[in-house]
Amino acid sequence: MSVHPVSVATTASLEVLGRDVRVPLVTGGEVTYAALDYAASAPALQRVWDDVAAYAPYYGSVHRGAGYLSQLSTDLFEQSRATVADFLGCREDDQVVFTRSTTDSLNLLASVLPAGTQVFVFETEHHASLLPWRDARVTYLSAPRTPEQAVASLEAALAQRDPSPSSRTDSSRGYPNAPALVCVTGASNVTGELWPVRELAEAAHAHGARIVLDAAQLAPHHPVDIAELDVDWVAFSGHKLYAPFGSGVLAGRADWLQEAEPYLAGGGASRKVARRADGGVDVEWHSTAARHEAGSPNVIGVYSIASACRALTEAGFDSLVEREQGLVARVRAGLAEVPQVKVLSLFGDAAPRVGVISFVVDGWNSSHFAAALSAEYGIGVRDGLFCAHPLVRTLLGNEPTEPGECGSPESEPGEKSLNAIRVSFGAGTPDEHVDRFLGAVRELVQDGARWNYRTEDGRCVPARD
Repeated sequence: MSVHPVSVATTASLEVLGRDVRVPLVTGGEVTYAALDYAASAPALQRVWDDVAAYAPYYGSVHRGAGYLSQLSTDLFEQSRATVADFLGCREDDQVVFTRSTTDSLNLLASVLPAGTQVFVFETEHHASLLPWRDARVTYLSAPRTPEQAVASLEAALAQRDPSPSSRTDSSRGYPNAPALVCVTGASNVTGELWPVRELAEAAHAHGARIVLDAAQLAPHHPVDIAELDVDWVAFSGHKLYAPFGSGVLAGRADWLQEAEPYLAGGGASRKVARRADGGVDVEWHSTAARHEAGSPNVIGVYSIASACRALTEAGFDSLVEREQGLVARVRAGLAEVPQVKVLSLFGDAAPRVGVISFVVDGWNSSHFAAALSAEYGIGVRDGLFCAHPLVRTLLGNEPTEPGECGSPESEPGEKSLNAIRVSFGAGTPDEHVDRFLGAVRELVQDGARWNYRTEDGRCVPARD
């Protein structure tokens, strides 16, 4: 059965939804909204939306029905799994498990770790990859200041890792040491800087450890190839890959996934369930990706991820990267012209990066500045600590910024706050949005806000009275 008749996307267009949305300004009038918060949630591609709309009338249960629509939806679901595997360059024996998000994917991986596993994670990680390892032995590594230092720091930590209580052997590589896992981002959600993933994978494997790549910020901007990077798993979210609807992916080695109890127990994960004579229940779990996909699958969310993967592949990452790097250079050059602006960086100005840039402005609380960008210029950015609190605090030197008229979401009312501003962009970002942003930064720094602001429910908002 083919699902091609319900697909209407025939081009590699990377136009996004919302590009013509108008928003009101507190100073009067309205303007086209400049969405510059891609690192939080990228706008959906128009192509993805059209694909999903074309499929919607054919919507049916997955793996659970004999009817035509159910079988078509099942085929669509499994074809989407194959599309994602191709997009990630998965190896023949890798599994693609659909989840709710990157956070869900990494919590799933944390739940299947063998007993005694030691996890190594840099303090620079997003909370999605910093926090799931509560039941493991965790070694937190300090923020490196160069890619080379990151590799050296990991090698030193792995060389000194604790012996395993279970003396488990990683049979695929023949190492008799403790099970170990390294978790690392591909691109920082704070600075946009690219991490030396291939070199970190080499270091991990040289010491008998496995490695999982948090590709939430990398996959929308650069090709991610599991085999080429030699990572064991990759996790990412659809809503950062221009696909809405709350789906994510964990892709990679199958053995730990097959050997562990299901992430969720329920229908779909179970292959056979039978009552025992003593009144209990015997369960035989699936050994495929379905083992960790209990419940009715989110077929629309999964299809939207596959549609985005196809669109990015057909458009070609070379052209996408080239244009984005032009925007990165323009933003960085524009911010450099404003002496009061300090751009945050771990690895320095020359480090390669994606379209994610964080900064602070002398004399401004970052939440106040972000609120003025929105209310007075129709520009959406992010302020705060970006769910990467240790990293932002390290970059800011743990010194509070100016209190301004409003506090950050993470600060108590009346307290000085520690927070930054993040601008992020990608496919579908018009040049005009970047130019308006840079103009707004210059005007706010030179002339100040034209409106009064106050803290309301933890957010900085325009005062209405």
